[in-house]
Amino acid sequence: MRGQDERTGSLFSYVDLERRVGRGHPLRAIREIANGALSSLNGEFEALYAHRLGRPSIPPERLLRAMLLQAFYGIRSERQLMERIEYDLLFRWFVGLGVDDAAWDHSSFTTNRERLLEGEIAAKFLAAVLAQPKVKRLLSSDHFSVDGTLLEAWASIKSFRRKDGGDDPGDGGRNGERDFHGEKRSNETHASTTDPQARLYRKGNGQPARLCYLGHVLMENRHGLAIAGTVTQASGTAEREAALDLLDKRRSRTGRRVTLGADKAYDVKDFATELRRRKVTPHVTRDDHLTKTGKRRTSAIDRRTTRHPGYNVSQRSRKRIEEIFGWIKSSAGLSKVKLRGRARVDAAFTLAVTAYNLIRIPKLLEAPA
Repeated sequence: MRGQDERTGSLFSYVDLERRVGRGHPLRAIREIANGALSSLNGEFEALYAHRLGRPSIPPERLLRAMLLQAFYGIRSERQLMERIEYDLLFRWFVGLGVDDAAWDHSSFTTNRERLLEGEIAAKFLAAVLAQPKVKRLLSSDHFSVDGTLLEAWASIKSFRRKDGGDDPGDGGRNGERDFHGEKRSNETHASTTDPQARLYRKGNGQPARLCYLGHVLMENRHGLAIAGTVTQASGTAEREAALDLLDKRRSRTGRRVTLGADKAYDVKDFATELRRRKVTPHVTRDDHLTKTGKRRTSAIDRRTTRHPGYNVSQRSRKRIEEIFGWIKSSAGLSKVKLRGRARVDAAFTLAVTAYNLIRIPKLLEAPA
């Protein structure tokens, strides 16, 4: 018999979210790992929220789970995220809202998110995920890779103006005409009026200069999981400086020698020297190209490093870090960040790195040993 296309309602309705989400749904395993990490951060959350009377804020655990969904599904804005939580039962279940609970206002969500920046919760959340015993067994403690990627800032190139106000557009309107022909611009004399911390930078010859930040990831080579991430202002030395900073934060207490794979941009004598001083073997791609004068550039990586079989293994493994950057930019929507200020961009980038790990970890745990 044909069913009738009529809308029916009932006086009472009961929806069990646990039964609506399938037992084999990928978010179930992800939520279990995320909740284990969030429970270990209870002390950090207590320190951020003052004990006083007033209206309760959005619980930080629910806030972070909602931000993970934003990265998983590439949702562009907080307004769209709140709309999705309002009508999507799967989102309500993952965040921890009941069927009858109202979704938060997008402005309240944004205000509460700012509080997490003060405690650097994104970085601590990533560390808590990796510190769980079942996850820690997946990580290599001896072999790592590092790389950086451009994150285009949420600012127009027209906003890059002289710091002394010498090129004030006057009454040009919101999007007035701008002629850059023959004008010399640099980060020393110019800054973006929209995002002053963004820097004009280009990755290589033949590529356009953009207002951007640099995102950096330290990856372990066994399964290609990101163990640390950070965002810096774009500069020619930022990648190497960030790599040393990430290594110092992850330095092994045992003092064992470890290896670090990287591309040609890291083939600099000072960087290789700093790595060896830290008992890190630089498995960096040799950059010995012919210069414009016809001379071959001298590489900082010599035969004492490249003759070992482990060097070639690191060179193959380090390329997997591009998978992390590819997912963060395409799926998590960070090819052009929608936040302003280095601290906010850093938090969004680190949370996206955590989301990438959470997607991969359940599959790795299920794989046969």
